[in-house]
Amino acid sequence: MRTLFDFAPERCARLLVLLPAAKARPEDFVERGFIDAVRARHLRLDVAMPDLHADLYLEGDIAERLETDVMRSMRAKGYAHIWLAGISLGGMAAVAYACRYASHIAGVILVAPFLGLRDANGEPELLGELAESALPEIFLGYGTHDRFAGTSRSLARRLPAERVTTLEGGHDWLTWIELWKIMLAQAFTR
Repeated sequence: MRTLFDFAPERCARLLVLLPAAKARPEDFVERGFIDAVRARHLRLDVAMPDLHADLYLEGDIAERLETDVMRSMRAKGYAHIWLAGISLGGMAAVAYACRYASHIAGVILVAPFLGLRDANGEPELLGELAESALPEIFLGYGTHDRFAGTSRSLARRLPAERVTTLEGGHDWLTWIELWKIMLAQAFTR
């Protein structure tokens, strides 16, 4: 899988894997300021941005694809502390991976995640899996006018309030970058 990298000025064992929204490319993270936001905080993190295009979701198990095509090779390169961050459909991939491979990651940042369709109880499909999994820390951010805000609110009720961020905004890059800046400070203050 094609993966774009941005390396910290000094070699480090911490990695942030950014999973894009549907129809987005790894380059969008660079062009939209996500990497600049990481570097502005002087975080000692390398960043990997796999080309996780929407077709991969239709081809089968996205968590397994992430493990075999991305994560396994990152651990082999010496990354001992790996965070996942996903936007929209990339958030779904991050959740699916965390449910299956939680012991391989340090935390998850979800920006306006698509969590699946609603089940018979009106809950997003992936919330059932989340409830049954031993998960790392999850940080959630979404716009109050986002088309997936309802499912994000369902997830927010299961998280500590200090790990949930909302802003006025929709399901768009302008809202996502503002959420990202706030959530980076929350997730990487330690």
